[in-house]
Amino acid sequence: MTDARTDAERAAAVPGAPRADAATLGTRGLTAGYERAAVLRELDVDIPERSFTVIVGPNACGKSTLLRSMARLLRPAAGQVVLGGEDIARLRAKELARRLGLLPQSSTAPDGITVADLVSRGRHPHQSPLRPWSSRDEAAVRDALAATRLTPLARRPVDALSGGQRQRVWIAMVLAQETPLLLLDEPTTFLDLAHQLDVLDLCTRLHREGRTLVAVLHDLNQAARHATWLIAMKDGRIAAQGPPGEVVTGALVEEVFGVRARVIEDPETGTPLVVPRARPLPHHPHPPHHPAPLTDRRHPS
Repeated sequence: MTDARTDAERAAAVPGAPRADAATLGTRGLTAGYERAAVLRELDVDIPERSFTVIVGPNACGKSTLLRSMARLLRPAAGQVVLGGEDIARLRAKELARRLGLLPQSSTAPDGITVADLVSRGRHPHQSPLRPWSSRDEAAVRDALAATRLTPLARRPVDALSGGQRQRVWIAMVLAQETPLLLLDEPTTFLDLAHQLDVLDLCTRLHREGRTLVAVLHDLNQAARHATWLIAMKDGRIAAQGPPGEVVTGALVEEVFGVRARVIEDPETGTPLVVPRARPLPHHPHPPHHPAPLTDRRHPS
């Protein structure tokens, strides 16, 4: 008899793999913000299980605020975040860290710490006085290093690595947590194009292995190429959500980003590709003024 299960279903059946229901995440009437100013207003969001969901939108629209709320880094002013059917506010810290991993916008490693030692810190939620470091912890760290192509750098100090390599180290630490759900806040920021693609390819691979990923990205074309589900935000609200092929339209780009654009098919992937329309150059009614060159006013000797 053939096995009709998907790759994700087979992965979930492996001992130690994430529980399927543990990866369900959503918000119910979520209002959140900073210093009494609401950024998010009564949001109802459901992250599709085993999806690679990307949140996009202009600056200050609430993308990172939503992600931080989902990670319990921000306390809601109203409403709730629901993880696996439970109010996230009621979960103990270690229980939450065993179910949800977070890569924040910026992280600082202790001076001199090696790659392997930093990645090992991802196992902290699984440690207790009755459960010391074990072969399973070693395997989790080894697998995380391999998945991020960091095994050859395991003994190198983190502060000796390039920006792209350091970002992979932080992702490896989150992977070592072995959570079914990963939240990544602008994981490609400050990286060059090649390293951006490395990080996004890694995210795609993790999604195909059965994890649920939620990421904030600024590049709409990268989001459309890699995401399976897209959430577009504007002014603290959801402007549109769904598969990229349905969400990314010229009308949506103009409404959310204020940019007139054509949306064509990406010749490499078939996903939506946003091509901004050319903007007319500012008209100068008079030619720019060029000051006369300075002359040598020194008196002859």
